[in-house]
Amino acid sequence: MEGEAIAEVVESRSADFREGDLVRAMVGWRTHAALDAADVRQVQSGAIPVTAYLGVLGMPGFTAYAGLRIIGQPKPGETVVVSAATGPVGSLVGQLAKRTGARAIGIAGGASKCHYLVSNLGFDAAADRHAEDFPRVLRDFSPDGIDVYFETAGGSVWQAVLPLLNRYARVPVCGLIALYNGVPQTGRDWLGDTMLAVLRRSLLIRGFIYSEFVPDYYDEFLEEISPLVANGEIRYREQIAEGLEAAPGAFIGMLEGRNFGKVVVKVA
Repeated sequence: MEGEAIAEVVESRSADFREGDLVRAMVGWRTHAALDAADVRQVQSGAIPVTAYLGVLGMPGFTAYAGLRIIGQPKPGETVVVSAATGPVGSLVGQLAKRTGARAIGIAGGASKCHYLVSNLGFDAAADRHAEDFPRVLRDFSPDGIDVYFETAGGSVWQAVLPLLNRYARVPVCGLIALYNGVPQTGRDWLGDTMLAVLRRSLLIRGFIYSEFVPDYYDEFLEEISPLVANGEIRYREQIAEGLEAAPGAFIGMLEGRNFGKVVVKVA
């Protein structure tokens, strides 16, 4: 099972690393691994907890940064909406949107998560996707329409967002949790509605995997975001599961939306 980890070097044949160094790499779900030195990146422990390099300063944070900055490109006064907004990707998307002068609206599951987005992360509004009147609430929060929608969910959330997208809206797509595992979709087929909206409103929908932007933008991301995390201007939340045996349950819980922030498994 693939998975990124913070690991301690126990033996090294590379002059760039020595025993005791902390590194970040795609170690996988295991206790030990042999890796090529070119595939690991050193992590400095200090003012920023090392677990942050798996979340806000790791793959999820960079996904938010790259998707919003390169594809979404929000402008002051525009409305940015993000699904799964209390997760490690969505929470940073909203905070970065605010820093550009845009309005940030989060979509999350449950009143406590919605409250956290507004009171702790500074979102302008948050809509509970479990609410019966969710589409109406989202519409009321977006009186001028949506200019950037950061897609991580799909399904019924997309159905509520689609009618609100403005002309020339940008839609970075980094995940579609509602469609994972081949779960059959019931009800109306929204493909036709989506494609008509793409045509009539000149929408930009761009799927991406974070790794395609790493060579050109990852160092820039760390240089810009690390100081903001260190001084508390960028906030994040983690949920720690103890023991490698807890990994499957933690992973399934994340897919079902039971997590609050970045889920990290502490192996040792």
